[in-house]
Formats: sequence, C-alpha cells, structure tokens
Amino acid sequence: MNPLRLLSRPAWAEQVPTWADAKPGIIRAALARAQARPSGGWFVVAASREVTRGTTYGRVVGGREVVLWRDDAGTLHAGPGACPHLGAALCDTPVHEGRVVCRWHGLALGPEGRPGWRTFPAHDDGVLAWVRLEAADEVVTDAPILGPRPDPGRSLPAVATVVGRCEPEDVLANRLDPWHGAWFHPYSFANLRVVSAPPMECTEAEDRFLVEVTFTLGRRLGVPVKAAFTCPDPRTITMEIVDGEGTGSVVETHAPPLRPGLDGLPRTAVIEAVVAHSDRPGFEHSRKVAAALRPMIAVAAKRLWRDDLDYAERRYALRTT
Repeated sequence: MNPLRLLSRPAWAEQVPTWADAKPGIIRAALARAQARPSGGWFVVAASREVTRGTTYGRVVGGREVVLWRDDAGTLHAGPGACPHLGAALCDTPVHEGRVVCRWHGLALGPEGRPGWRTFPAHDDGVLAWVRLEAADEVVTDAPILGPRPDPGRSLPAVATVVGRCEPEDVLANRLDPWHGAWFHPYSFANLRVVSAPPMECTEAEDRFLVEVTFTLGRRLGVPVKAAFTCPDPRTITMEIVDGEGTGSVVETHAPPLRPGLDGLPRTAVIEAVVAHSDRPGFEHSRKVAAALRPMIAVAAKRLWRDDLDYAERRYALRTT
C-alpha cells in the first residue's frame, strides 16, 4: 500500500485555530510531571558517532566540563574535561592505547582515573553517548531511562544538535504544545489534530499526547500518521509513531543544560535523535545508504528547531523578566 497521500488542506490563515485547545494549564501540568521524573543522573552529551577512536570529544553539560573517548575496543569512557596537572582542556586531545594524553605535558589519563581526576560512568546506547553526573540526594541508575525505541537491527538513526538561549524546561514546553505544529511549521506538518491530551491530574498510562498529523513531502504529497508524545525523564520528550507508515519510529528530543554564554544567558543543547523504522522490505536499501540519508534528516530537524528555539527562547524571556 502506498503511504503517500495527496495533500488536502486549507490555506494557512484559514486553518481551524488551535489556541482554545492549547490550554496553558495542560502544558504546565505536563511539564511539571516531566520535571518530577527521575533522570538517574544521566545526561546526553553527543551522538554516538561523534565520539570516535583516536581523539576525545568535549562538552560542558550539567554545568560540568566533560570529556568522552573510546578505548582500543571501542568502549565509551568519560571523565572531567580539565587535566588534573595544570588544568589544560582535554577536548580534542589524542587518545593513545586507550588513554587520554594531555597536550600540555603528556599526562596519560585512563578509565581507572587518578587522584584528583575521577572518571564518570558512561553509556553508549548505539544512538547517543551519555554521562552520569551524580548530584546530592539524587537516586542514580545503572543506565539512562529511555522511552520506546525500535529494533536497532531494523532502524536508521540520525542525530542533529542545535543550541538555544533558554533552559531545558523551555525546550520541553515547546514539544508539550503539539497544537502549534501546523501553524508554526506549515512546511512540515498539515492537518494536525490533537486526538487526546492528558488531564491536569492523570495516571502514568494517561500521560501522553496523541496526535494525528500529515508529514508533508513538498507541496502536494504527505504521509498521514498517528503519534504519541511522552517524557521518559525530566530532560527528554519522545514522539513515537504508533499508527501509519513507519510505526515504531521515534524522534527523541533531549535537552541537556550547558553553561551560560558570554551574555550571561543560559544555554541548552537540543540533541534530537531520529530513529526511523519500517517493516517494508525496501527499508533495508535505505539502511545501506544511511551515510547519505543522515545529513538530510539532520537538516530537516535543524530547520524545525530554528523555529522552535524562537518559541523556547521567547518563553524563557517571558518567564524570567
């Protein structure tokens, strides 16, 4: 069955307004429930593919400078981003025989750590690289708390990253407002209808937004699907296609906090993982050309987030001034 449909939608200004349904209280309550969920101490740092052998990958996340690297077996490791000798930055430094080698004086730092330089737990889920940064009174878990994911053997992941002048809650609040999709992103979404939204007080099973939407392909064609939005942890929202073409595919939006910019405003990374899946036999051919498809998927994700960061940054400005 061909998943493509001819688009039939009104002109942008003639759409049915959604403002009456997008009740601020519903969005606030959903955000509060997400923020109350445990994180296990885990933060997304980068795409798994960004951490390669032979060199390190550095980022400030959760207010702490972190460096990631792989040993000779490809295992992911993490540690503080400053050398314990004189504080040299360890990002983009060589890795030799599984150890980070400081560029300033050649101090080699391995997974076992050393006095003044204690390594962090790291996790590679095949799509994203994580680090666990423990905070006082926080219950930690052995691995990140993930939402639904398709079979990794039959999926195609792509990751895009953008940075906004806001806090993680502003990113989640954007995604917990599905009503804005067809108005704010008419180039990507059409015929969007929120089938159900969680009540102000709800059970875990009820805590999701269910949306019918058509993903547009050009001006004339689209792919209608039904998608569910849920938050597995306080800095993540997952959209899962639950009916239609690509059922089981997910878009994970992670919002780890970085450090403030030179303007003093907070910075949050939006690290979006698209994990595409299909039971169609031809999907295997897509996996074979994944290297060519990943940049195209990332470009589409970044286009959406250029608009959505306007939303998130505006929300941050309004609630802090």
